[in-house]
Amino acid sequence: MKSITLNNTELKPSKLVCIGRNYVDHIKELNNETPTEPVIFMKPNSAITDEITFNETDAVHYEGEISFIVQSGKLAAVGFGLDLTKREVQSRLKSKGLPWERAKAFDGAAVFSEFVDIDFDIQDLRMELWINNKLQQSGGYDLMLLRPDKILTEIQSFMTLEDNDIIMTGTPKGVGKVNLGNEFIGKIYAKNKLLIEKTWVVE
Repeated sequence: MKSITLNNTELKPSKLVCIGRNYVDHIKELNNETPTEPVIFMKPNSAITDEITFNETDAVHYEGEISFIVQSGKLAAVGFGLDLTKREVQSRLKSKGLPWERAKAFDGAAVFSEFVDIDFDIQDLRMELWINNKLQQSGGYDLMLLRPDKILTEIQSFMTLEDNDIIMTGTPKGVGKVNLGNEFIGKIYAKNKLLIEKTWVVE
């Protein structure tokens, strides 16, 4: 099984639970309808990676996200995640009313930084994604339609979350195509304190 890192320890999530359409401006940029209930989808453990690999066949889009590790039924740690999406494939599937797995659950579709323990107020969390030294995405708790604690409760209302499973909380506006050679820098802050910074180069 693929692993992620918390406090220099490797953990193996059984699954990744993702929230779609959780930022109003991102909903608008993709011309989607605002959901009347949470949009929830899954990525398997096999989607996990710590590298961004260029796809020569399908156009892959990046979506930067605040991501959480769940332990003992609670949000225990936070990290930066990239929900990689085959956008044209997703659009085709959506137009036919079909599931998204081919666009969202492929190998390497979930890229993570290391995670850190939560010893701060979750309301202070925000993320930034820089690409080639340009701020491309920025968002956080205050802009989410569904806040992290509510997301956790909603998921637990119908699904068991095992220890070390990951919740990806959705992406703010600014998504775009992953290009060969791009430098990605993901950052997580609690107010103005930098908690995590991770750099990737697309290969």
